[in-house]
Amino acid sequence: MRGQNPVFIPGPTNIPDRLRYAMSVQTIDHRAPDFIELLTPLLEDLKKVFKTRSGQVIAFPSSGTGGWEAAITNTLSPGDKVVVARFGMFSHRWIDLCQRHKLDVEVIECPWGTGAPADLYAERLAADRDHKIKAVLVTHNETATGVRSDIAAVRRAMDASGHPAMLHVDCVSSLASMDFRMDEWGVDLAVSGSQKGFMLATGMAIIGVSRKALAAAQQAQCPRTFFDFRDMAGANARGGFPYTPPLQIMYGLRESLNMLFEEGLDSVFARHRRIAEGVRCAVRAWGLDLCAQSPELYSETVSAIYVPPGFNSDALTNHIFDTYGVSFGVGLGEMAGKAFRIGHLGSLTDVMTLSGLATVEMAMADLGYPVELGSGTRAAQEYYRKTAAANAEDRGVKRAS
Repeated sequence: MRGQNPVFIPGPTNIPDRLRYAMSVQTIDHRAPDFIELLTPLLEDLKKVFKTRSGQVIAFPSSGTGGWEAAITNTLSPGDKVVVARFGMFSHRWIDLCQRHKLDVEVIECPWGTGAPADLYAERLAADRDHKIKAVLVTHNETATGVRSDIAAVRRAMDASGHPAMLHVDCVSSLASMDFRMDEWGVDLAVSGSQKGFMLATGMAIIGVSRKALAAAQQAQCPRTFFDFRDMAGANARGGFPYTPPLQIMYGLRESLNMLFEEGLDSVFARHRRIAEGVRCAVRAWGLDLCAQSPELYSETVSAIYVPPGFNSDALTNHIFDTYGVSFGVGLGEMAGKAFRIGHLGSLTDVMTLSGLATVEMAMADLGYPVELGSGTRAAQEYYRKTAAANAEDRGVKRAS
């Protein structure tokens, strides 16, 4: 019964039955007057997750990559200069997308395992006295390396230089699992998707758009049709879509937001922090190293873990899948063969996480890793036990007297 096991990849994530049932709906007429009853509250409630009041949410039938393309093509023109740091596979892919759209891309090369370098962004912006840089691109949560970057620090660097560039942020693997503050951090475009923190199937690119970015869309010259902000925003304002919407995903998203708000966003973030720290306790007990180079960089949604010298991480993840029927994230880019990833986001609990850690240990023991069977699981258990009371209080569970 392979399908009964949870997945521990960084996305798509496990889909709760409640959301699967919500998506199992018959087709409705998206041009009927009552479609607005689904669409308008959905877009308004998504703003609460982005933590924006001044911006608006625009969603396309797509994955997060489509959201990247929409962000670029709606706010920039061929030849426009952007600056972006490369410190993982997903920041690399964003660079590639920009280059294919004929943008002038200034790349800040950083070691994988580090985060967005606010100081180097500050240097580039301060040197750009003619304000040729039109946008700063940052990956909030680098899924390939398990690194979280400080977006607020990047915004402070931009403000200190008095630079008018827009701030575009990839929050695909962080939104709805980690705290994100679009307005407070001065983010102009925040790109996410339905398949990670929202616990749904892949199918919607969800983008937080500032007023400044909306204004830029009136001038941008990059070709776009399907991903045009103007078409989508105009249709949304009238209660519709410019083309066929992903109705089943939208019904699932409505129920996903209900679940997130019932738990409370702060409790959702606390749950992810707690689960992530338990995973890190296990990694330390195994004697292994995280790709993230320091604690302030640790992601709450994914941990990338180096295997010992002489071992191949792909062989480990393949063995886990073939023998135990569980999926873990493979190493990407520079991490290929060197690291595996544990996704701990979305619909996940500490009890589910313990099953994943125990499975990794069994596989490492099978392959002769220098790891004591049960050591990591025990370390995570101890952490979860110590924090269980506070976790129960967060969920509103009362102790029996």
